[in-house]
Amino acid sequence: MIKILQYGEGNFLRAFAEDYFDSLNAEGLGEYSVVMIKPRPGSVKRFTDQKCIYNIVLRGMENGHPCERVRNIRCVEDAVSPFSDPDKYYSYAEDRELKIIISNTTEAGICFDPNDRFDVFETMTYPAKLTRFLYERFVRLGGSEESGVYMLPAELIENNADVLKDCVDKYASIWELPDVFVKWNKTFNFYCNTLVDRIVSGYPQKDEDIRHIEIILGEDDKLVTIAEPFGLWAVENKGGIDKYIKSGKHSVEAVLTSDIDFYKRRKVRILNGSHTNMVFAGLWAGHDTVYDCMADETVRGFVSAALNYEILPFVSEDAEASRGFADAVLERFMNPYLDHKLTSIAPNSISKWRARVLPSFSDHCARHGSIPKRLTAGFSFLAETYRGIYEKDGEYFASIGEKNIRMSDSPELISYFSKDRSDSRLFEFMSDSRIWGCDLSAFPGFFDAVKDTAARIRKGEARRILEEASHE
Repeated sequence: MIKILQYGEGNFLRAFAEDYFDSLNAEGLGEYSVVMIKPRPGSVKRFTDQKCIYNIVLRGMENGHPCERVRNIRCVEDAVSPFSDPDKYYSYAEDRELKIIISNTTEAGICFDPNDRFDVFETMTYPAKLTRFLYERFVRLGGSEESGVYMLPAELIENNADVLKDCVDKYASIWELPDVFVKWNKTFNFYCNTLVDRIVSGYPQKDEDIRHIEIILGEDDKLVTIAEPFGLWAVENKGGIDKYIKSGKHSVEAVLTSDIDFYKRRKVRILNGSHTNMVFAGLWAGHDTVYDCMADETVRGFVSAALNYEILPFVSEDAEASRGFADAVLERFMNPYLDHKLTSIAPNSISKWRARVLPSFSDHCARHGSIPKRLTAGFSFLAETYRGIYEKDGEYFASIGEKNIRMSDSPELISYFSKDRSDSRLFEFMSDSRIWGCDLSAFPGFFDAVKDTAARIRKGEARRILEEASHE
């Protein structure tokens, strides 16, 4: 048995990692078992009610033809809330079959907080939780070589595993954990940078889609999730990871590589960068899904122009490979079978913009000496949305046209404009290097362009802005 501990029980990992491991089981390439760990307080009843068995439905285009196939996922052994059942959670620390730890805690999830305490689990960051778990494993299994595990974070940040290990090292230091633990972690645990790529839309939202899914499943499945057929998992080839991650197409295509940066840069800039630049522009244009945006000639023109002129030129020296991937991404965006909600892309958009769009923005400025107008427009829609956030009954919303969109981000960012929505506050927002990693107002003309575009958005000129940005 090969055991996988998975921090995160959301739609993406259930339709990606579990699909992969379940395929390996079905192909006789191993015996894989996943234990889901709920990283935030809450119940796991919906999993235990179904004995952790659920379906995914892969819908999309393959070789120019529509496809729809159901996969019944049975590789999940357990779902655990460490908040309500810490003993069960830590019991997995001494499981000798545990070989892999996966996480998907969003781009903001892998961070270091010096205020985290070793004995206060409830408020810990994910890296702190992982450090505590690894220490428990070290103590319970005596720090043997065989007790080492492979960390495969799925968060979309540069060098995700390297950043995660750096956080673990810092917690080991501030918590004054023994040097022998630090040596064990350095020697026998392998932190493998990864890149994951699959669009997952989650549980169907439209009544007709729900009925259709119920008919093809023939059963009531509260955990069913919808995803595209395409799936890519690039994993840094370290240690003996090839014993557990098998290369090739296993529903998800796995690639073991020494050059993870190529896959990550291509995917994060082209696919995720386009998503992030599109999301608020699409919402202000009155759309609900990615497909709706791409079916709208104006929004599609905006997305394509940003990709062609402001993202693609800075991805790789292999222009042909980048162009081929970009064309495939646009085709995936046009998938009519995915109900990929813009609101599912919107959470934590500030950290996403920093990770996914800012690198292309900076490269364009460095090469051309001017700001890129489509990425600037996309940022303006983001900034105007955050400037309009308001609180109601303990939740946060933004009014976009006639819709009230529930917003999700860190408390500091959600409330950044709560008391002051002026242009001077917008300047402070863009200048705050704690948010962006740099002073965005230092890019010549950027603040003025955002200020002016935001004013036009408030006047109802969203579509006109997108039309202008669609042209060279």
